[in-house]
Amino acid sequence: MSTENNAQDPMEFMRGMWSKMGFSLPGMVTPTLDVEELDKRISDMKAVENWLKMNLNTLQMATQSLEMQRATIATMQAMSKIATEGGNPAEGGQPNPFTAGMWPWNMMQGAAEQAKAAAAAVGAPVAATPAKSKAKDGK
Repeated sequence: MSTENNAQDPMEFMRGMWSKMGFSLPGMVTPTLDVEELDKRISDMKAVENWLKMNLNTLQMATQSLEMQRATIATMQAMSKIATEGGNPAEGGQPNPFTAGMWPWNMMQGAAEQAKAAAAAVGAPVAATPAKSKAKDGK
C-alpha cells in the first residue's frame, strides 16, 4: 500500500530516491511551509550576506591602501629624481621644486656666513666648532 502512495505523491517519490543515495533531499526541492523555518533560513542568509559584504569591504580597503602606497612611492621617486638631476629652467630642464621650500635654510646659512664675515673683519675670535677643538687638543 505504501508503494501506491509513493507513486502518486511525486515529492515522496523524490524523497525516497534521495534517501537511498545516503543524503537527504536538498531544501530547495522540498519547500517548507513552516514560517519559523523560513525566518531561520532568511536570518542565516542575511548573516552570510553581511559576512560577505564585510569581507568585500575589507578587500576593497586593502586594495585602496596598496594603491595609495604605490602612488606615494611613485611620487617620492619622481621627486627624488627631480632633486638629484637638478634641472636648470634656462637650459630647458625642469625647475627644482625643493628650492622654493628651502628659503629658511638658505636665509639661516646666509646669516651665519655674514656673521662669520663680520667677525673676521672686526678681528673677533670666531667660536670653534667641537670637531676643530678636538683636533687642536689632539684627541
